[in-house]
Amino acid sequence: MVDDAATLERYTRPGSMTSAGRYAPLLAGLPTDTAELATIAQGVLIHEHLASGYGVTITDDERAAVHFRPIEQTLAAIVAKDDAPLTIARKPAGRVVGNCRHFTVMLVAMLRAQGTPARARCGFGGYFVGGRFEDHWVCEWWDVEQERWRLVDAQIDNGQRSYFALDFDLTDVPRDQFVIAGDAWIRCRAGDADPDLFGLSVVHEAGSWWIAGNLMRDAAALGNTELLPWDCWGVMPTPVDVISADDDALFDRLAALTQNPDRSFDELQTLMQDERLRVPPVVRNAVLNRDDTL
Repeated sequence: MVDDAATLERYTRPGSMTSAGRYAPLLAGLPTDTAELATIAQGVLIHEHLASGYGVTITDDERAAVHFRPIEQTLAAIVAKDDAPLTIARKPAGRVVGNCRHFTVMLVAMLRAQGTPARARCGFGGYFVGGRFEDHWVCEWWDVEQERWRLVDAQIDNGQRSYFALDFDLTDVPRDQFVIAGDAWIRCRAGDADPDLFGLSVVHEAGSWWIAGNLMRDAAALGNTELLPWDCWGVMPTPVDVISADDDALFDRLAALTQNPDRSFDELQTLMQDERLRVPPVVRNAVLNRDDTL
């Protein structure tokens, strides 16, 4: 529940990553149904790790698009390939390469352009690999009729739904199927879940360090800065780091605030100004092993 109208208004305004900029006209006149908007995203984007399932081989040049952060940059790439309206689905080979974060940011941008409060959430999906929770992003949107936030997975199209054998509403993903990073952290700290089940199977990595990283990315997204899944900064641990007691306490507090970000927004933003958590002008792109200016 949200008892502060300013909260909803805050998530209706485009941020630095969700502003369409000069491509704003592309978002005008789109359907208002959330499922239809997700289908539009699926028609212009293709997941870098699932492309082969669509018969597509991604070139190195095409793969570079996974490092795009602002949606304006992604829209520019979409138009460069095909300047048809977004409602016209491209053939898989004509789509721009991204990942779950790009599908999510695209949907957030489309919803906000229509005045629907929406935000990106970073956490773990429990519906990809049996018994594991895989690194994932989804969109959280405000259902004005039901007066509640709902999770929508904009990446999963009909083919993926069948492949992963999903039987739930993808515009209302159950909270036990997508676990926000803060919930994962709290559950693991309490001994109710195994941190080694949270990570990314394709790179054979998991653990508390991964959960802590996603916790920081989720908190940044709640402040309208949706970074890449491999952007690193501040106190974010690496696979070889032992998380100190002080940092454990910091992540405990951060996780608690992200569980109810509407009522805790001001406190969350204050905590995010801590030099250990604050998003700097330059972050480390761990995949490309380089520093990127935001």
